[in-house]
Amino acid sequence: MAIPILIMFPFLVLSILSEKGYPYFFIMARMWAKFILFGMGFRYKVDSEQTVEENKSYMIVANHTSMADIMLMLAIIKNPFVFVGKQELARIPIFGFFYKRTCILVDRSNSQSRMAVFTKAHKRIERGLSVCIFPEGGVPDDESVVLDHFKEGAFKLAIKHQIPILPISFGDNKERFPYTFFAGSPGIMRVKIHKQVETFGKSEINRKEIREQVRNTIYTQLVAFETEKEIETVKTKKNHLVD
Repeated sequence: MAIPILIMFPFLVLSILSEKGYPYFFIMARMWAKFILFGMGFRYKVDSEQTVEENKSYMIVANHTSMADIMLMLAIIKNPFVFVGKQELARIPIFGFFYKRTCILVDRSNSQSRMAVFTKAHKRIERGLSVCIFPEGGVPDDESVVLDHFKEGAFKLAIKHQIPILPISFGDNKERFPYTFFAGSPGIMRVKIHKQVETFGKSEINRKEIREQVRNTIYTQLVAFETEKEIETVKTKKNHLVD
């Protein structure tokens, strides 16, 4: 994590001196993310049902199972966006310096902090940026949980600003780089970018319906990823027996 940040440090600092510099910071952040993924032996495979339009704001949501989710999201989405993330990550040396200056931080134990997210996100969306939220609100403690319940924040913001929701499913991040110490392995990270969910003309009345629609879309794909993996495992075993 540190090597590319140190190499690009002067340019990164210049890019965060003003709000206008954020798109340049975002380009370097994508380079950083790809460097880390490649260096750790990860390769990503993206299947997209949706063309992500340039210069358009989205509410980007995905399942959250790994420390690699941030890097993978940066690698696959070209439109500049900001993360809404937990403030604890700001304590990470070097990374935290830029994280707290470019992301929207939230203390989930503080109601005022949670409310402030809406004001900060509003400013970013008004500037034409997208926002990325992991709606589970964190990584589930129980790793057997396929997909936790979704919180309301991402959907409130999307409806308020009438911007489309872009659901994304990460199929292998938990296996590749979990929070369990000494676990994980190099390999493929499968990604599915789903069709956007429109919020234009929708109101608070539709919030729960939209939230469940998005969650069901991601959940169904995660189950499909798991089935695909099991089939590949069976095929591999059969080939070994034949050999």
